[in-house]
Amino acid sequence: MKKIALTILLLIPILLFSQSNNNSKKIVMVVSSYGKDMGATRPGYEFDEFSQAYLIFKNNNLSIDIASPKGGKVEADKFNKDKTYNKAILNDKAVLSLLDNTKTTASIDPEKYDAIYIVGGKGAMFDLPFDPSLQDIVLNLYNRKETVISSVCHGPASFVNIKNNDEYIVKDVELTSFCNIEEELFGKKWVKEFPFKLEDKLKSRGAIFSQTDFMLSNVSVSGKFITGQNPYSTTRSAEEVVKALGIKPAKRTLYKDEKSAYLLQDLLDNKVTSKWAKKELAENEESYNMQLIAIYGYYKIQAAKKDKDQLKKGVELVELSSPYFFNENLQLVAARTYVTLDKKEKARHILNDLIAKDLVKEKAEKLLKEVE
Repeated sequence: MKKIALTILLLIPILLFSQSNNNSKKIVMVVSSYGKDMGATRPGYEFDEFSQAYLIFKNNNLSIDIASPKGGKVEADKFNKDKTYNKAILNDKAVLSLLDNTKTTASIDPEKYDAIYIVGGKGAMFDLPFDPSLQDIVLNLYNRKETVISSVCHGPASFVNIKNNDEYIVKDVELTSFCNIEEELFGKKWVKEFPFKLEDKLKSRGAIFSQTDFMLSNVSVSGKFITGQNPYSTTRSAEEVVKALGIKPAKRTLYKDEKSAYLLQDLLDNKVTSKWAKKELAENEESYNMQLIAIYGYYKIQAAKKDKDQLKKGVELVELSSPYFFNENLQLVAARTYVTLDKKEKARHILNDLIAKDLVKEKAEKLLKEVE
């Protein structure tokens, strides 16, 4: 009897381990099949979004499959191979093999999955909304209990044509996606060829559209749906998926891009002051992507048009990043902006500095004459 009891006690950890493995959550990540020539001929999926989401799912012990409408090898748009998260994927032979041999969406049995995560990229606009097999997968998850339907950036395009009975599944659901202002600023190459504007189409299907300022983190969680607005919403949206599956996300170090976007958001929302931001960057320079902060300032100026409050915010970001990322053309834009804001002394200071350094000297001298 004692031997039987001892055997049972020894078996309990094994049984528990086996049960834990059988109960591991399973997710299918879907990417576009449309891409060709790294996005030069046809746009593909966004590698940054895939890599950041995949790493979060992997580090939280989800079982991951990768699918696409056509299956086989999928093509991403051109991306920066030196970014931390992309390096991690490029050094992982197992995941590269999955990307070279994606499952077809037609071969996916949705009953085997607890969640779907649809990666964005401009290619998603051309094939994902019209893939009947992907629609079947999403609808199956929609009609089952305790499942998650998630996507980021252009990924929500997958939802626009899916109906449950006679009603679109996104009706009265709060969703976000790459929005109109982001298309206007960053989507010029392909946007004219899109079958529809994603923000407008989601609204026309009855979705409650949510957005924050362009290229800042915004995630909507509404019922089964978890959506991220843009590439800078990827990590948060992926972690919300992990939470929705009943798992506490593993602690991690924020990426430079991610941390920079959060700093920008706090500045623009007046949660922190410029003085605090200057001190933070000076003390933690290596933790931030200064070029990203500078370029965001440039686009803020472009998007502001004649809105002086927005122009002021944009030029402050250029100035904030200039000790770490100096670009003469960006400085010239800052000088012009200060002229528009009637801050001629600041414009003079920038222009005289450019002239002294013999940078865009002719343009700087011309603008300085206009200021004088």
